[in-house]
Amino acid sequence: MVQISDARTTEASLPARVFDEVSLPITGMTCASCVRRVERSLAKVEGVEGATVNLATERATVRFDPAIAPVDRLRGAVEAAGYGVRTEEITLPISGMTCASCVRRVERAIGRVPGVESASVNLATERATVRYLPGTTEREALSRAVESAGYGVRATQVEGDVEAAEARELAERQHELRILKLKIIASLSVAAILMLLMFWPGWLFGGSPWPHDETFVAQFLLATPIQFWAGWQFYRQAWAVGRHGQTNMSTLVAIGTSAAYGYSTFVTFWPERVHTAGMMAQVYFDSAAIIIGLILLGRFFEARARAQTGSAIKQLLGLAPKTARVVRDGEEIEIPVAMLAVGDLIRVRPGEKVPVDGVVIEGRTAIDERMLTGESLPVEKSPGDEVIGATLNATGAFVFRATKVGRDTALGQIVRLVSEAQGSKAPIQRIADTISAYFIPVVLVLAGGTFAVWMLVGPGARFTYALLATIAVLIIACPCALGLATPTAIMVGTGKGAELGVLIKGGEALEQAHKINAIVLDKTGTITRGKPALTDVIPHGDFASDRLLVLAASAEQGSEHPLATAVVGGARERGLPVGAMADFVASAGHGIEATIEGLIVLVGSPRFLRERGIDPEGVAEAATRLAAAGKTPVYVAVDGRLAGLLGIADTVKAESAGAIAQLGALGLDVWMITGDNEVTARAVAKHVGIGDDRVLAEVLPGEKAAKVRELQERGQTVAMVGDGINDAPALAQADLGVAIGTGTDVAIEASDITLIGGELRGVVTAIALSRRTVTTIRQNLFWAFAYNVVLIPVAMGALYPLTGHLLSPALAAGAMALSSVSVVANSLRLRRFPTAASNRGIASAAFGESVREVA
Repeated sequence: MVQISDARTTEASLPARVFDEVSLPITGMTCASCVRRVERSLAKVEGVEGATVNLATERATVRFDPAIAPVDRLRGAVEAAGYGVRTEEITLPISGMTCASCVRRVERAIGRVPGVESASVNLATERATVRYLPGTTEREALSRAVESAGYGVRATQVEGDVEAAEARELAERQHELRILKLKIIASLSVAAILMLLMFWPGWLFGGSPWPHDETFVAQFLLATPIQFWAGWQFYRQAWAVGRHGQTNMSTLVAIGTSAAYGYSTFVTFWPERVHTAGMMAQVYFDSAAIIIGLILLGRFFEARARAQTGSAIKQLLGLAPKTARVVRDGEEIEIPVAMLAVGDLIRVRPGEKVPVDGVVIEGRTAIDERMLTGESLPVEKSPGDEVIGATLNATGAFVFRATKVGRDTALGQIVRLVSEAQGSKAPIQRIADTISAYFIPVVLVLAGGTFAVWMLVGPGARFTYALLATIAVLIIACPCALGLATPTAIMVGTGKGAELGVLIKGGEALEQAHKINAIVLDKTGTITRGKPALTDVIPHGDFASDRLLVLAASAEQGSEHPLATAVVGGARERGLPVGAMADFVASAGHGIEATIEGLIVLVGSPRFLRERGIDPEGVAEAATRLAAAGKTPVYVAVDGRLAGLLGIADTVKAESAGAIAQLGALGLDVWMITGDNEVTARAVAKHVGIGDDRVLAEVLPGEKAAKVRELQERGQTVAMVGDGINDAPALAQADLGVAIGTGTDVAIEASDITLIGGELRGVVTAIALSRRTVTTIRQNLFWAFAYNVVLIPVAMGALYPLTGHLLSPALAAGAMALSSVSVVANSLRLRRFPTAASNRGIASAAFGESVREVA
């Protein structure tokens, strides 16, 4: 930052202006005129001293007065000119957060940093995801903002080294848990001794009586280390936010326990003043110790449970091997997988896992890819075939060349997606965020009001009653449960989805999925396998089926057409030999001609045969039947005679009909969309149980988005299921985009949800899991709200007129600790969500939940 005089004024008395310089990454520029347009747009912004745009680096260097022209205004100027400003995202591990109010406070602190577009803080993962404009801020500035709010930022991970970061964070958490456990044991043990001293003071001295004032001194000596050692973290956290004029959950605990400890200390050392003031000569050292012990115990169980919510990441990371055998200079050396580079030659032996993604260059084998595709049968691999990291080599040894390493591998992308999803927020979380912003101040006001009311109208020793009620209010109030209600459920839900082959992009997608009431399925690659296969062989005259297929396949092996590939593949699947071919001639769009065993073989359309003087009418009836069934008839003639007919179709996946029935059981309106003709489309729809009135046929790729929009205009919330690439416009238009993926092509950017295995049953799992997760979030929020609405009045003394008793501060501490643990435990029930194998159960359970929600 530099300080210069304002050159545009002659008033010497005006103060010097302070200018900043920022480098904005610009997108969308293609030529010199774009440069000039961006420069002019930026120069028009009031407060901008100068702007220079570089087309080669695609960056705009702007000199501006931040007091007049904030960064957001600069970005708006670029966008107004028709261009964009690229943003980046960073994740900061936050320490010191204890409740939902902490989350809100950290978000506001980060959001005030110039150049920050958005900040989302997750209490369950203790991470802040920040989207910002590169060049306007940096990690250090964001960290300072977090620290200025009273919190901390842990050391970040090495880029791409996700596993090392997870291991380091796990070690830190285990260390924290060990210290926490020691404090819990000490606190509860001392609390037990204090209670014995209070109710049975002579137990240490052979039953001889011990004066009360000496008993109080002993309790003071025992309680003091607990108050200021075990409870020190509450003071530290309360002070960290308090010096900025803010509060959090630790503020309540620190004030509540300090009140109990302070009053007890006053009674211990100035008993005569207690009697003079008409107060009860009673100490509450045990209450302070129990409160600290129980709240720490609650945090211990909460931390352990939260660790379980993130188990999906650990399981995914555990799939990859730790070392790889690299071939260099003819020798094999074993190195850590983290040290592999693109282009390395890697040898994999039978029974070993493939370290990273690559292409086979030597050897043949079979790979078990069920971890990605869900397919139980091993897939044959030979030179030129792709292999995926973390899959299992079942049989032979092979050498492959690494093409993707680290975070670029299929597994790395999946881990990144799950990690981002678990750190995201659902829109429903805004309710808790809004309430938590006011929660602690309101509780402090209620506590003050409680003290005042009891001092005015309380019976007998009013100060004692007022103190106990105030402490109970401070301790029982719990915004922690509000903060954990949504993120813990999202963490478990997205993690469980990953285990079942369903990659959910984030909390918003998870929440949106439960609102879906109509689903549009692309036919090719979704309902069907996406590639043609031979289904029928119909001979004519004296030709045998096998003979007909051998001749046709031998002729077709010279063609690269998908139908030819299906014919050749069909022959090989049946174990038939494909003979030698000669004089191959292809007629584009009509058919092929070749000489096989001295015979002239024609394979193609009926028009192709007629042009060569061959009448195809002998198989016309069979061809009509094939077409009505959604199959493509291919005619075959041998030496001038009609030989028969082949049926080829993009076969329906075995699970499609069952999955569509389950989608219907979930209460969804199921549609099929395709570019195929009406006859073929209706045949496929009938086969899988979709009604004729739910078929959208002969729809061009560019028109699919319009069809989705039409359904939305009818008031339906629509999910689109496609391959994630050809159907990208429709996926973007839909309320929820679901991509059918096959491992490497997971189409992360084109969809909200990606099904790794490519099976339609994954859609059933995704929607059912979404509904179960949203139901869990609602349960969590309900109990978190209900807990505070019901128990805060009880702590204030609402039941005293009926029972004659106040709520014990120790019971209040136990209830507060239990509220947070119960929310996390309820979220963990999602881990028992049925597996993909139980789809009927999933559909039934989810449909039942939907009915109950409506009721």
